[in-house]
Amino acid sequence: MAGAAVGAPLRYLVDRAVQARHDSAFPWGTFTVNVAGSLALGLLTGLAASGAAGRDVQILLGTGLCGAMTTYSTFSYETLRLAESGRRLFAAANATASVLAGLAAVLLGTALTR
Repeated sequence: MAGAAVGAPLRYLVDRAVQARHDSAFPWGTFTVNVAGSLALGLLTGLAASGAAGRDVQILLGTGLCGAMTTYSTFSYETLRLAESGRRLFAAANATASVLAGLAAVLLGTALTR
């Protein structure tokens, strides 16, 4: 719960700060928090695999912080909203870029800890 208590407000604040800087239908705020959360989870996973992060740290930061900071439901809703509003190219770009960037970020995070 402590990790989530930090992660949820962090998601909101980062989302709003990033989105305020972009005059675009593309959901840059959600994209940013999801990629950042993937990177953080990759780093944590790498640290845990090397023995540098214990189970309690994994739960606090992985499940709590990263779980609350990232948001699959908002990503899905925003992608659907883009498609329904006729912005299908933005919807496809959001879905594709979010998955690819998230995977790249988690791979980068694990690689950095090796």
